This record gives sequence, C-alpha cells and structure tokens, in this order.
Amino acid sequence: MRIGLLGTGPWAQVAHAPALSGHRDLEFTGVWGRRPDAARELADLHGTRAYDDVEALFADVDAVAVALPPAVQAELALRAARAGCHLLLDKPLAPTVAQGRAVVEAAEEAGIASVVFFTTRFQPGPEAWITEQAGTGGWFTGRAQWLGAVFTAEDNPFAASPWRREKGALWDVGPHALSVLLPVLGDPRRVTAAAYGPGDTVHLVLDHVSGASSSLTLSLTAPPAAAGAMVELRGEAGVTVLPQATQGAVPALSRALDALLAAAGTGTPHACDAAFALRVTEILATAETLLHSGAR
Repeated sequence: MRIGLLGTGPWAQVAHAPALSGHRDLEFTGVWGRRPDAARELADLHGTRAYDDVEALFADVDAVAVALPPAVQAELALRAARAGCHLLLDKPLAPTVAQGRAVVEAAEEAGIASVVFFTTRFQPGPEAWITEQAGTGGWFTGRAQWLGAVFTAEDNPFAASPWRREKGALWDVGPHALSVLLPVLGDPRRVTAAAYGPGDTVHLVLDHVSGASSSLTLSLTAPPAAAGAMVELRGEAGVTVLPQATQGAVPALSRALDALLAAAGTGTPHACDAAFALRVTEILATAETLLHSGAR
C-alpha cells in the first residue's frame, strides 16, 4: 500500500514518519505539510518525497496518515476520502460533530477504510485487557483518571498547540479514556460534566446502557510527578485495573497501520474506525456544551 503523510509537527516527527518508513508492508510515498520547508526536511530525513500540492499526493497514494490539528484533519480527511484514499487519523476526529459526521459519510460513500489512532487501543496489554473485560460483563462502575502535564512540564513540545490551548484535556485525553470505557461499559445514555480543579481539569460522569456508571477526571495541568493514566473497573468479577502500556507510540502506530491494511483488504471495519471516533466526538461535544453553559 502506498501511503502519504499529512503533517510535519512534533507528532509527525516522533511517531508517524518513523512508523511509516519502518513498516514492511507500506511504501512511504511522500509528505505534505502546511510549511513546505518542514515537509522537505522531514521527507529528506526518511528518504521520501515532499509534495507542495496535497491533491497531487492524494492522486499518488492509496492511503494517508494524518498528524494535524483536528479542524485541519477533518477538512483534509474529507478531501482524501473523496479522492479514494484510506484514512489513518488521529484523535479527536474533528472539533465539531458536523465535521466528524462529514468525514464518516465521505468514507462510507467512497467505500474506503478508516482507523483512528486511540493510542491505548493499539497497545497489546491494554487492548487484551479491554477485550477480556468486555467479555466478562457484570460491571457496576468504572473510574478513569487521565492526567497529563502538557501545560506544566518544561519544554513540552505540545504545550504551544493552539487547539490544545483552546480545547484542553477534554478533547485531548478525553478520547483516550472513552476509547477504553465505551467498549467495556457500552454507550452512554446520559453525560454530566463539571470543571473543578486547576487549569483545564474537567470531570465527567456517564450513565451507560449496560446500567453501569463511570467517572472521568481529565487534565493537561497536572504536576509532572502526578501525571499518568488509570482505569479501574468494579463489578461482579471483582476489581480490575487497566495494565500500563509497555511500548512507545511508534510500535502502537505500526499496529494501527496493520489494522488499516486489514480493514482495507477485507472490507471489515475496525473497532476504532471513524464511526466510533464520531461517537466519541458526540460525547465530547455534549460535555463541552454542558461545561460552557454551566449546566450539571
């Protein structure tokens, strides 16, 4: 499969480009970025071509991997899908439900595969745990804490990201927590949200169709010593905790690429496709509306 990369920022540099260039079943065809100089530099580093015209890249590839802010991703994913390119996207899918729905509809109309890179879902230990707990059932409640230090650690490359400054932890790490809880506890019937705590810290409570409830604490403003992720489930089977990821972003992204190849080859949607990411976007948008209105 010929694949192109859209984006040249820190995430593209440390994760996407190494995963694409190192994957044995992919031809890393080229890079497009909003900064042509950065695209040329990244392309040279990985022995591929820089494209000045994104439509030319779409025409030369079978798929694209996107490492761009959500609003830019949504616009370009729409265009790529209409050009017949399979999609490896990042979370969140889009900053609004309407934009996310447009991507899903374009992918369905074009008959192309999509995979959204919820990092935890492509870590072997955590993904096996999620599958096991979904099969176990009987869960009474779940609790997730996803605490980042993006805004408190020195020299964090993502701290200056405009969309993270605007959207905060709800949209940055919220998708990770939801990607773990939803396949185990089911879709939420109701969502409540409150902004208590330092900086962008928010709290969500979900009422799931399974009858279970869950609570999420999300932040990018945690002290570095307190940063980390935890998910705990309690139910008829007792208490269980999500195992820690043991591998970095590049191996996880390589598994996401494997998933895209499988979905494209078989026509069977992956569990983390754009439709699932749209549902996550709908939940985030509901919580955001509640936070902005002050409703509980």
